[in-house]
Amino acid sequence: MTRLIVLDRDGVINEDSDDYIKSPDEFIPIPGSLAAIAQLNDAGFTVAVATNQSGIARGYFSEQTLADMHHKLNTLVAEQGGNIDAIYYCPHSPDDGCECRKPKPGLLQQIVSDYAVSAEDIYVIGDAMGDLLMAKSLNAKPVLVKTGKGIRTLQVLAQTQEFSHLPVYENLAHAVDTLLASRVN
Repeated sequence: MTRLIVLDRDGVINEDSDDYIKSPDEFIPIPGSLAAIAQLNDAGFTVAVATNQSGIARGYFSEQTLADMHHKLNTLVAEQGGNIDAIYYCPHSPDDGCECRKPKPGLLQQIVSDYAVSAEDIYVIGDAMGDLLMAKSLNAKPVLVKTGKGIRTLQVLAQTQEFSHLPVYENLAHAVDTLLASRVN
């Protein structure tokens, strides 16, 4: 059985910006995130990324530039001895009405289908409400990190009971360390 974990990109793997990450030069890994991906691989996990990239629809960067950013990501992860199996992205704007833009479940549905796994067995690590809601919509296991938009997300969650038992970690490295330490199988 495939052991799969799904990561958001901006704010989880790399630094986020309200002005968008628009080029490979702006793609700056969060300390420890690349090594954490390699740790997941070493523990037998397949790693997929699910990311909204509306900067394409907004004309901030092209799909080729996004491919260049992902090439940089894959190269940096490989330098740490790790691998990202696949990157799924939504290129649409919030107004396009697509099914793939988080918090809608389209990206996660595609991942579940491609890997023939049950969503209930997947951890989804993100920094934003959209990541958590996408995971919840398919009964996956949402995990929040405080990097990126994580602190803002925690402030919103403080006013709701929607995710009362949500695991929250400082960053991806902390989440992975805890996840791997708690796994029995």
